[in-house]
Amino acid sequence: MNILITGGAGYIGSHAVQRLLREGHTAIVVDDLSRGHREAVNQLDAHADGRLYFYESSVGDGTRMERLMLDHDIDTVMHFAALAYVGESVEQPLRYYHNNVSCGIELLAACDRAAVSRFVFSSSCATYGEPGDEHIPLTEECPQSPVSPYGQTKLDFERILAAWSTSRQIANEPVAVAMLRYFNVAGADRSGTLGEDHAPETHLIPVAIEAALGKRDGMAVFGTDYPTPDGTCIRDYVHVEDLVDAHVRAMDRMQLGTPRAYNIGMGRGFSVREVLAAVKRVTNVSFPVREEPRRAGDPARLFACADRARNELEWNTTVNDLETVVESVWHWMQQHPDGYASVAASTKS
Repeated sequence: MNILITGGAGYIGSHAVQRLLREGHTAIVVDDLSRGHREAVNQLDAHADGRLYFYESSVGDGTRMERLMLDHDIDTVMHFAALAYVGESVEQPLRYYHNNVSCGIELLAACDRAAVSRFVFSSSCATYGEPGDEHIPLTEECPQSPVSPYGQTKLDFERILAAWSTSRQIANEPVAVAMLRYFNVAGADRSGTLGEDHAPETHLIPVAIEAALGKRDGMAVFGTDYPTPDGTCIRDYVHVEDLVDAHVRAMDRMQLGTPRAYNIGMGRGFSVREVLAAVKRVTNVSFPVREEPRRAGDPARLFACADRARNELEWNTTVNDLETVVESVWHWMQQHPDGYASVAASTKS
């Protein structure tokens, strides 16, 4: 199939492109490179046998998106492009609504004009907000009450997709829509080609590994008085390749009609202290950890019930322990001490 991947130069999007190419699909990547990495796409292009096309563009350019869809006879859109920092969304809500909602609407309008009827959306568990313990593990029926503009934009676009689907049903032109609500995505591709490179980096595992590499003077744990066994927050960490597998299965199995939402997570939680202990075991490096007060909006426990994905998509995680996740990140960050800038530097030398 010919698949348009928005945000395909980003962390998750590039891993999706890699998987799609391995399965023989043609990947049309769109990324404005505001946070993605051209080097990630370049590495994949070297082994794509002419099945990878890259376009630097905003998905909000509806005219260009329509043209790309028509020129490449697009079957499916996988929509990863989004701004995704919770704190930043509080500081810059208009930017988040424009990028994550308004630009997404332009993309859907282009899908309409180009008669694209299959859409896989990168949503988030942030749409659930701060669920009470009675909802843990989280099912797709948990009330969605976001506490950040980021989470709200993801929920808003889910609702837009539902309305779009309804309108297409009424017009007797049904679409197939899958919305994947991620929990904490971690890890790197186990071949060593792709990894996680954010600026700034805020995700726990790469931050801890940066501390192990001496790139940080230790790190902070925010909140040690939660009602959990060791007092720190508990989160679900799903390996990025398992997450991508869920996208591919959703693409292959989704049906025309009502949109389906799927929680994608390992289905168990690990505390912040457990993550740091795993990083120290894998790296064999001890680093300073300071305790800081809780951050607003951090629930004590958050992990998935992924039974719907298991039953309907025949999906399951292949990585079910922290060490394997951490090892993949550690390997990539050792080989790429400056992230994708290391790739660019090696290419020039």
